Amino acid sequence: MKPFILLLCSAAALSGGAAQKLTGTPIGTEQCIDYDTGQPSTTVHNVDNLFDGDLDTYFATYQRSYTWGGLDLGTPHVIERVGWAPRNDYWEGPARVKMAVIQGANSPDWLDAVPLYLITEDGVVNQMTYADVNCSKGFRYVRYVSPSDKRCNLAELEFYGHKGEGDESNMYQFTNNPTVIVNTVDAREPFDKVTNITCNIIMINNNTYNVAAPGTIRERGNSSRNHAKKPWRIKFDKKQNVLDAPAKAKKWTLINSHSDMTLLRNVLAFEISRRVGMEYSPYCRPVDVVLNGEFKGCYQLTDQVEAKEGRIPITEMEPTDISGEALTGGYHFEIDSYASEEPEGTWFTSTKSKIPVTVKSPDDGGMPQQFAYIQDYFNKFDELVKSRMFSDETTGYRQVLDLDSYLRYFICQELFGNADAVWSVHMYKERSDDFIHVGPVWDSELAFDNDWRTYPANTFTSFTSTSGRGPIAGGFLDFHKRIFLRDSKAAARRSHLYSVARNENDLNGESLCEFIDRWASEIKESAELNFKRWDVLGKVIFCNPRLEYSFEEAIDNLKTYMRDRVDYLDRAEFFDYDPEASSVEIAVNDFNTLDEDLVIANRRIGLDSGKAFRVHTIDGKLCFDGTGFTNELNAGIYIVTSEGTSVKVALQ
Repeated sequence: MKPFILLLCSAAALSGGAAQKLTGTPIGTEQCIDYDTGQPSTTVHNVDNLFDGDLDTYFATYQRSYTWGGLDLGTPHVIERVGWAPRNDYWEGPARVKMAVIQGANSPDWLDAVPLYLITEDGVVNQMTYADVNCSKGFRYVRYVSPSDKRCNLAELEFYGHKGEGDESNMYQFTNNPTVIVNTVDAREPFDKVTNITCNIIMINNNTYNVAAPGTIRERGNSSRNHAKKPWRIKFDKKQNVLDAPAKAKKWTLINSHSDMTLLRNVLAFEISRRVGMEYSPYCRPVDVVLNGEFKGCYQLTDQVEAKEGRIPITEMEPTDISGEALTGGYHFEIDSYASEEPEGTWFTSTKSKIPVTVKSPDDGGMPQQFAYIQDYFNKFDELVKSRMFSDETTGYRQVLDLDSYLRYFICQELFGNADAVWSVHMYKERSDDFIHVGPVWDSELAFDNDWRTYPANTFTSFTSTSGRGPIAGGFLDFHKRIFLRDSKAAARRSHLYSVARNENDLNGESLCEFIDRWASEIKESAELNFKRWDVLGKVIFCNPRLEYSFEEAIDNLKTYMRDRVDYLDRAEFFDYDPEASSVEIAVNDFNTLDEDLVIANRRIGLDSGKAFRVHTIDGKLCFDGTGFTNELNAGIYIVTSEGTSVKVALQ
């Protein structure tokens, strides 16, 4: 919605309709800046100036960010229109209002605050700009929250509406993305990965409340925490069903994707994970985020990677699970290059390969017996991989590793071309299960040709994950090579799993590009706002290998990579793609009596002998069971079975 502009003198005309100009008690950030002395003040440039009708006076705060000014209306009012004018300063004044948020609340601590409007363009000096507000709920407290680092510097602020409680039938959203609002006690900003700050978390979807509940927020991540746009973990006090996520849980993450100009790499990675057949792929939904009234941009709301129904499929251990079968699981752990930064008793280094491992669940490494159990188990895994007979199917590492999950995980990493493939790897072990499982895939912001260390991935003559071109967690690279490169049977299984996913699960460049296009269209408006808030287009952020000057250019680059990557892996000898591979594991003879008995006419299949037979599609669907001839079939590959003998048939 574009705001419209009127001169201040015409504002009186606006009060003649149903929406009346509202008055109340001015409220706002107390400490103001005395620009003459550079010192704080409560009388110079204070909040009263916002409502004095004078465009030459202004409100400017001493604090640079999270500052605000507004009105206590005394009782709730439904806001229908808002007006504003920037400080009368032609040098910077117009830009000072861009990305400011108008909010309403009914609690004086603003913990229930929700947005009413986002100012997306520069203001006009010496003029009021007005915009309609589309929110049905009434609020007692209304305010203008300054963009970051602007000290408000606002000349005038006006609210129009009518008295009433209203209802929650039509809440404001910035875009068609869900809106996530986090309001902390005393407007404290998260500042580290340890301190949980009390807050209220509100989610609005389809213009209605999805959830509004107390919780905490803190920073998360490692290198991503160094960006100006911070990543966060939110935790509700009680488990919540959030949006359309499958898990009911307390913990959720907000991934910042600051160096990803598509804002979609994690969304794409999790979709590829599903198509490859990973047991668990995290939930992920792009959202718009507001923290204490500041618009923070487009994030991905995702699962917290943890042991939970709908997440990592393992039993959540109790402190009493310290012996017998209970001690065998479930454990969630991570090959983690940052392990040494974790508290003592939550991480270890494997004895043979010197791989750093952090125990994620049980929390804090669990009880001493639990920590010792999973440490010993991983060390056994390490020793078996490094043993002379490591690839033996009975005595080697297959005793303790679910090989398919390992191979699927690294098939994903190869499709991603991920520089961090051997830097961080999640794993888990369930109770009464001998096998370590690998997954989920996680944090792919630097993947898909977005890291100079592995760019361009399609020039490699072997696997990205075995190249040594990215960072490595201790001795994990050689460990990984023994499984992924040097075990010929594992290599054959890897090729089969990749081929089946390609043939049966829409794992192809065209389908994945259609997926990217759908989401690019979905988040386009959100992306535009994100890049107004964060001036990163055309700049190198962290490991970017090239400059991307627009969201559209970044999306085109991602699609080009994805299309070329699948084609490259199909042609690569080291991947050994089989276009006829099937998940239907039926013993098929190259030549047998069934070949001689087979009759094909106009894509109809029959047997000369008149014997009963079955026909399956390549993905295992039964399409005929009987005698005589099938109906006319679609072009494709079929498996014909009769009396225990099978043959593949290609119909053109």
